[in-house]
Order: sequence, then structure tokens, then C-alpha cells
Amino acid sequence: MRARGFIFASAVTAVLLVGCGGNNQPRTPTAMFTSPSQPSTINLGDAVQLAWTTTDATACTAQASSTIGGAFTGSQPLSGQAAVAPTGTGTLTYALTCTGSGGKATATTPDITVKPSIVGTLSTTKITTVGSTRDPVEKGGNPYGLAIAPASTGLITAGDLIVCNFNDGATDTQGLGTTIVGLHPTAGAMPYRIAQSSSLKGCNALAIQPDNSIVAAAYSANQVSSVTATGVVSSPFASDKFSGPWGVAYAPASGSAPGTLYVSNADGSLDRITAQGGFTAIASGFCASGVPGAIFAPAGLTYDPATDTLYVVDTSSNSVVALQKVSAIDAGGIIVNGQCKSASAPPTPTPTFSGAAAASARVLASGGPLIAPISAALLSDGNLIVANADINIAAGQTPNLVTEVSPVFPGGFVGTPLQLDAGAAGALFGIVATRDSQGNEVIYFNDDNSSTVMMLTK
Repeated sequence: MRARGFIFASAVTAVLLVGCGGNNQPRTPTAMFTSPSQPSTINLGDAVQLAWTTTDATACTAQASSTIGGAFTGSQPLSGQAAVAPTGTGTLTYALTCTGSGGKATATTPDITVKPSIVGTLSTTKITTVGSTRDPVEKGGNPYGLAIAPASTGLITAGDLIVCNFNDGATDTQGLGTTIVGLHPTAGAMPYRIAQSSSLKGCNALAIQPDNSIVAAAYSANQVSSVTATGVVSSPFASDKFSGPWGVAYAPASGSAPGTLYVSNADGSLDRITAQGGFTAIASGFCASGVPGAIFAPAGLTYDPATDTLYVVDTSSNSVVALQKVSAIDAGGIIVNGQCKSASAPPTPTPTFSGAAAASARVLASGGPLIAPISAALLSDGNLIVANADINIAAGQTPNLVTEVSPVFPGGFVGTPLQLDAGAAGALFGIVATRDSQGNEVIYFNDDNSSTVMMLTK
């Protein structure tokens, strides 16, 4: 009986405790940023990756310590993540204030320092001439395609600048160039011949694979050719149907995905070619028109392996387009609604997109400082540097500009454009970016006013 009485009494006590609210006291909420977890430094145009968690909260509100904070404001989910692009330079923090029935908690990030954009740190007073691109034998010039060699093989040394010439030497006619040359990346370098072939006629864009084999898009030959580091030219894609190849980019192998080429054409289409020889037309409808010297077509193909994104410079509409998760876009997946009725007199309207993969396509930037943009390169922070071709440049517009474009910055354009040549319009074509041994950004670009490769540094 005592035992039963003891058990009964204990049960009553427990009930009484609950009735008095002993276990129902409101809990004080907590909030914590898990990213960034330490002070960080970014460039203007980059995004801060925020992630946070809370407990016992019912509502959260975000704020920044500075007006440059960007879009992280107002009501936020109780846990989540966001990529936030500050709108100016300086130092700031982000805070999250969360409330619950037990009170309030505030989490604050470590300091975030926003430096000027990469292009904004470069100086036109530091532009130097690397060397002439004219073929030492055939003398063709007007360089279009430009790439950096990844390795030392054959005729090529790692870091060399590989260039193809759009004009021939005999008549200096646009679209008749047949030569690819290399230059060591030092001031005063002399060009050395890598290859000459009719298969390269009208060469305008280059991509280099890890073994130094060069892929050349040749508009007039209507071919995409392969050139070995010893100068042997072949046509491994002869069975594929191109229509004035006008841009090329290489996407390296990743996991089970093979190395891939992307080719844009002067009929406004975009093709994917896999290492196994698979050919797929993944997009169509970019506006296209013109003749050598004034071609409006998708160009400047630039691949970002970190995000599997292919960037396309749409010359006709003065736009930069991003195709996200491009390796997964199926045949005909993107139809570009370019409204090309005005293709004979660009600029055409900013494109929209339809098709099964339309959600993968978006316009990053359009209009503004872009004047028939022709080429692009990936900067070390994932932004782009984009060069104008200046076709039909209007009176009063500044020629030969490069502009930084960000995939996360509102409106896309970052900072102030740079003028790389004060001479005749239309000097800029091929452009590439790398870093020097101190980690500083280095931009190489073709200057068609002088048929040279130039170097832009900090």
C-alpha cells in the first residue's frame, strides 16, 4: 500500500507542477549567422554569402549597418541563406533581429569590407604592348581570337598568348586571315607561327584544351578546326553543321561529364560538342546580320566551371546573356525571342526566352556602355570583362570601352568603363584575364588599330 501511495503521490506532484507552468516558461530565442563566420573582403560586384539559423523565434528582420548593404532588408525566414551584393565600397555588417514569445535576439556578421571592382583597380596608364600579332611569313593581322596556353608542349610554352588573325597579309581583307601565332607574355615579344591553313580562313575565336590543342572558329571557312601544339590542322568536326562559326568556348571535364565545346554561329544559333563527338544545337534565335567587319551575332562565349554557366555576348542587342546549368540544356532547349526584324539596323530589343530550358537563360546587362559588344573574359571573382566592337558607334559615344559585368549585381554593370584605346573605334576584339605571381589581375587584349596584343594591369 505504501508503494502504491508513493507512486500515486508522485503522479499528483507532476500534474501540479505542470499546472503551475514549470515547464511552459517561454524560451528566449537565439539567432546566429553561420556564414560568413569571420571577417571577409570582397570586390564590388561580388556577393556576400549569408546563412543563418534561429531557435524559438517566430519572426526575423534584417538590416545592414550601411546604405551600401544591398537587398538584405526586411522580413526574413527563420533560417535560410542569401547571396547579397553590396552596392558600394566600404565596411559594413549585416544584422538579423529575431523575436519570439520569450523575447528578442540579434545576430551580427563580422565586418565585411567591399573593395573597388576588379576593373576599377586597373589602370590605363599601365597598358603595355606585348607584341605584334602579324604572322612572320604571311603578314596577316587584325587579331580576333585570343587565348592563354595552359601547358608547355610542342611550339608553345605555358602562359603564351595564342592569337588568330582575321585579315590576310596579301590584301588585308577582313575574313580572309588564315594564321595562328603565339607570343610569350612579355613586353617586346615577337610572334611565332603556329599554323596557317585555308581551314582557318576568317578565324575569329579560339579555345585551348588542357593538352594545348587549339580549337579555332573560322567564319569564312565555315569550320571549327583543331590545331595541335606542333601546328597540325585537322577538321574533327567536319560532319557537324555550322553556319558561320563566330564564337567558341571550352568547358573542361568534370566528374562524369566529358570535356565540351560550345560554338556560336552567325545565324544566331548555339551548339554543344562533347568529347565523344556528340553534336547538339541547344539554342537558336539570337539576332544575326552583317558581313566581315560588321557582324552582329552571338559572340564572346565564356564558360564558368564554378557554376556551369555559359555567358554569351549578344552583339545585336547590346546585351550579356547567362545560360545557367548549360551542360543540362537539351536540343532546342532555348529559343531566343530576339525580335530580329530590326537586325539590319541594330541595336535590336533586349531578348526574352522560351523553350523547355527558358528558365536557364537570363539577361545580365543590356544597353548602357555596351556598344556592339564582341568579346568577354572571366575575371578571378566570377565577374566578366566585356569589350565593345563599336559597330555603328554614334557621335559622342566613347570608343574602345571595356565594362565589368556581374551575375549578381543589380543591373549587371559594375563601376566605370575603361577606354583601352583612344584611337579609331573598333580596336578591341579578343580579351583574356589571368593573375600574376602576386595574385594581381592581368588583362590581355587584342588591339586591332595596331595589330598587337596589349597588357592591362593594376
